[in-house]
Amino acid sequence: MAKTRELCMDIRDKIVDLHKAGLGYRAIGKQLGEKATTVGAIIRKWKKFKMTASLPRSGAPCKISPRGVSMILRKVRNQPRTTRQDLVNDLKKAGTTVSKKTITNTLRRHGFKSCSARKVPLLKSAHVPLLKSAHVQARLKFANDHLDDPEEEWEKVMWSDETKIELFEPSVEHGGGNIILWGCFSAKGTGRLHRIEGRMDGAMYREILANNLLPSVRALKMGRGWVFQHDNDPKHTARATKEWLRKKHIKVLELPSQSPDLNPIENLWRELKVHIAQRQPRNLKDLEKVCMEEWAKIPPAVCANLVKNYRKRMISVITNKGFCTTC
Repeated sequence: MAKTRELCMDIRDKIVDLHKAGLGYRAIGKQLGEKATTVGAIIRKWKKFKMTASLPRSGAPCKISPRGVSMILRKVRNQPRTTRQDLVNDLKKAGTTVSKKTITNTLRRHGFKSCSARKVPLLKSAHVPLLKSAHVQARLKFANDHLDDPEEEWEKVMWSDETKIELFEPSVEHGGGNIILWGCFSAKGTGRLHRIEGRMDGAMYREILANNLLPSVRALKMGRGWVFQHDNDPKHTARATKEWLRKKHIKVLELPSQSPDLNPIENLWRELKVHIAQRQPRNLKDLEKVCMEEWAKIPPAVCANLVKNYRKRMISVITNKGFCTTC
């Protein structure tokens, strides 16, 4: 007999609230998209136990520790397009071997469900931005325009981005927290990693470029003709920033908006976060230190491979008709 899916707590509570309001099983089921039998079972459990949460069950112990569950839930919330195989790999690196079925069951117990990627805009998501028609067309144009660019052109690009790194909750002291980092890399290796203190404005961003981007270019021996990539954040596209880049004679690669899958640094951020979780820093100062160490350890060969395979990203964008792909 097939195993039935378990409703999240929000749906269960809504069922009880609608029942208290006088609605019948069929009416509640129709409104929430659930079977009347399911609605009835939830209400009967609530009447008997005065609660809707699942009762303790017998059986084998959970294969994933509470720390591991916390890790995969955080990743799914921050990166909704994470695959089950990604989570299997992350847990394996942390010392826990499970199947994709175990991942599915764990996510369902916490109110998540998996689905196949669809070639449509992702709407009403707190983590995935709305992909408008203009974004789709811009992504298609970029992919088609650069599809036949030689690999040597991508080797000249210095990729950059910001990311948030969180403390691994079960192992931290003083209430956890997070830090914001700016980083860059090219086919020759990783550049400098910089912790952003406070709220970043245009002036701070230009200072970061001066103190980190330019030294990184020199350290990696990018030579003449290198190209700088950053996204369309207002701080990046501000008039003062454009003027600064112009005075420094820096050519900019303009990626289309809402295109994290076209920036290979996203792959490095994921790799960095996995290694940080394995080391389990206990405070923000330690977290920053670990970030710097692990970033510096990323092999140049990994960076080179990401750039070497860049054409595949554009092929994926074209295949998906401009809609988002996985990085």
